[in-house]
Amino acid sequence: MSSLREYLEKLTSAPTAEALWKLHCEKMAEFGFDRIIYGFTHFMSEHSMGDPEDFVLLTNQDPDYMKEFMGKQLYRKAPMVRWALNNVGARSWGHIGEEMARGTLTDAEKQVLEMNHAFGVVAGYSISFKAITSRSKGAIALTARKGMTQADADAVWEEHGDDIILMNNVAHLKIVTLPHQSNGRSLTSRQREALEWVGDGKTTQDIAMLMGLRAATVEKHLRLAREVLSVETTAQAVLKASFQNQMFIVDGIGSA
Repeated sequence: MSSLREYLEKLTSAPTAEALWKLHCEKMAEFGFDRIIYGFTHFMSEHSMGDPEDFVLLTNQDPDYMKEFMGKQLYRKAPMVRWALNNVGARSWGHIGEEMARGTLTDAEKQVLEMNHAFGVVAGYSISFKAITSRSKGAIALTARKGMTQADADAVWEEHGDDIILMNNVAHLKIVTLPHQSNGRSLTSRQREALEWVGDGKTTQDIAMLMGLRAATVEKHLRLAREVLSVETTAQAVLKASFQNQMFIVDGIGSA
């Protein structure tokens, strides 16, 4: 097992979310948490978690499980997701058993638990990260490998929990600084440049002169950028591209 310092050095120098995620999954597996789901959104509201298409979602879970959990939006009914939305810190999944015993779980939440058991998602921990804005939220679910009980996971946490929390907090903070795509699509260099000039307050005519293009071509780049980002206005495109770190990126750092 690599040292904490060695791991954090590798983590903080990861050039892409893909590289970071591979490293992080391998590290968490060393502690017995071999299936993990990370989710982050900039588009929370009082009554909604936002569009799933806007989530930063990283996972090494079984694809069939993710089709159920995300594809059928069962995550909206998951008791530990509910906990993560309303808390900050780490929580044992033993908490679910306590709620079950008290009879406080809804029928929909019980349905999610049944699905989890069918896929061997029965023991683990969730970490809910401190929000960086009023509309953002991030969390990670660490599933213990099959064969481990919650008592086994709790024993691992008792010994290594502080280090695991630190590693996941750093991973989260690093992820939100890296570029990521919208709907699996990234902006072209021309689309990005046009949006950057809009962000700087330039008009279409200004941008055409700065980019050496016709105004109609600039408008085309902005229209295509809106389509890539699935938004209606250019102002929304600038905001979303900024959240996704697709604007003003340093050369050599590509979209993950």
